[in-house]
Amino acid sequence: MTRISLPFFSSGDLIDADLHLPDDRPGPVPVIIAASGYQGLKMIHPERFARHLTPRGYAVLAFDYRGFGQSEGERGRLVPQEWSEDVRAAVDRIVSAPEVDANAIGLLGWGLGGGVVVHEAADDERVAAVACCNGIADGYESTRKMHDELSFTSLLERVHNDRDKRSRFGRSEIVSPWDTVRLDLDQSTDGYVDAELYKAPGFGSGVTLESADYLLRFKPWEHVAKIAPRPLLIVHGERNDLYKPDEALRLYEAAHEPKRLHMLKGLGHTEWMYDDDPAFTEFVGVLDGFFASALRPVVSA
Repeated sequence: MTRISLPFFSSGDLIDADLHLPDDRPGPVPVIIAASGYQGLKMIHPERFARHLTPRGYAVLAFDYRGFGQSEGERGRLVPQEWSEDVRAAVDRIVSAPEVDANAIGLLGWGLGGGVVVHEAADDERVAAVACCNGIADGYESTRKMHDELSFTSLLERVHNDRDKRSRFGRSEIVSPWDTVRLDLDQSTDGYVDAELYKAPGFGSGVTLESADYLLRFKPWEHVAKIAPRPLLIVHGERNDLYKPDEALRLYEAAHEPKRLHMLKGLGHTEWMYDDDPAFTEFVGVLDGFFASALRPVVSA
């Protein structure tokens, strides 16, 4: 695998990005833009996808969202609607890269990023195919379901009060990211995050309450039908206690054909996301099968 730096601008912020390429390629290859989940770091799952998809003949673009990692932007601002613009800017940049086939662009979103790529692709016909993995359909509903009644009521009250403060003083309060995303109620994901994701510099940094306000208004399910007639793959762990399987079902029901729903039997949100885990290997095979059909032209005999 060859990696080249491919930074791009999104809303005036310089986004840190790398293009991962197969070593042996006859010419321009299909490209997959990998969108991270909550906390927005390319070195976690986007680079993992690159390690496993480039040997199968794809280029993979991995990037840090604005405000995260090495990208420019306001620290602590985690707004999925703006992340959608970052993905669109990534498409803007990748179409001119000579190493890739600009007519074979796929989006691959993980977790919150799954909702982000659905939201972006709905209005971007340059995208040929979309894979939403353990994603969300509705920011309000997905957040409500990961809280108990008391903590969700408290979050809504804090968001409400923060609106008044930032309208007066121009700044939103920065809080723990886990005040919004309740990892502690999903023990398998919480354990994985503690053991693995905190190894990434900057992971777990605070986010603004304004970010939670935007998340609660983020509704990819309202846009997913516009992806058709381009193919959509929805993959979700059937025991996902962070983003419930209801999220995948809602997206699938709102989408138009061609669409496919693949439930990962016995798997939760992220505890199996290791390079050498058999479940992850099987998952990559599902992705490869989808993108191979969607992005590679069929050659007539």
